[in-house]
Amino acid sequence: MRGTIIKGIAGFYYVKSGETVYRCKARGVFKERGIKPAVGDQVEMEVIEDNDDSWITEILPRKNDFIRPFVANVDCFIIVTAVTKPAPVLKTLDRFLVMAEKAGTDIVLCINKCDLADEKGKSGARKAAATLRALKETYGKIYPVVCMNPEADDEMARLMELIEGKHAALAGASGVGKSTILNRLIPQAMMETGSISEKSQRGRHTTRHSELFAVDNKGTMIFDTPGFTSFEILDADEEELQFFYPEIGKYAGKCRYDNCRHLAEPECAVKAALEAGEIAQSRYESYKSQMEELRK
Repeated sequence: MRGTIIKGIAGFYYVKSGETVYRCKARGVFKERGIKPAVGDQVEMEVIEDNDDSWITEILPRKNDFIRPFVANVDCFIIVTAVTKPAPVLKTLDRFLVMAEKAGTDIVLCINKCDLADEKGKSGARKAAATLRALKETYGKIYPVVCMNPEADDEMARLMELIEGKHAALAGASGVGKSTILNRLIPQAMMETGSISEKSQRGRHTTRHSELFAVDNKGTMIFDTPGFTSFEILDADEEELQFFYPEIGKYAGKCRYDNCRHLAEPECAVKAALEAGEIAQSRYESYKSQMEELRK
């Protein structure tokens, strides 16, 4: 029987097949091979009738996997940022986007706390509104963008359309409101929304383990994880990086030199596009920063 691991706790794996969830153990052969089942894995299992526990007998090939949090087969990343409290750090936002691009997932950019840009007369609202406009201008040309606030039912409906039938995960810096969005997507998770430190304006994590929740009867599922909030050094070759920035990658092969890295080379199509305003300066700076890391 085939199913999906939706939770793993204390050596037990909970596998959903159809409408039934089976508590399973993993065969010893996985440990011998250094393989650990992950939430999101598609598995074959042997169901033992009249027994509390069944057995995972095979882990099917993964589309992708991640170390922290340890999950697999993410179809779509919902990358969350906020217009304020905390203000977006574009290089950090771009690192999340590169992570998703490298994993080969679909991407939705979710701009949260948009109501704080609409509060006329309140301190900071004008700055938040300018930030919102800039985010839409920079990223709306590259990815689907939804603007979330506590009353944005239409935007929540649009988000659900974008992730329909997919296994989606949220990623973003602390404090941007991932837990609040998860509460709306999967109220059955009964998430605790992390409070924001007044001093640091950063959130506190509330999720202790990874779990995969069904959202509807169309195959849409959401990973609830302790958070994709930290990064490993990007495991990529120099020539790959441009393709993780779609607006840069589309110029591949159009430069004077085939191995152009789009830094200081002459007759570079990317630099020309940058000067023409077709590539955002902030995105190019993020690209240069990650290229420096790869070279180190």
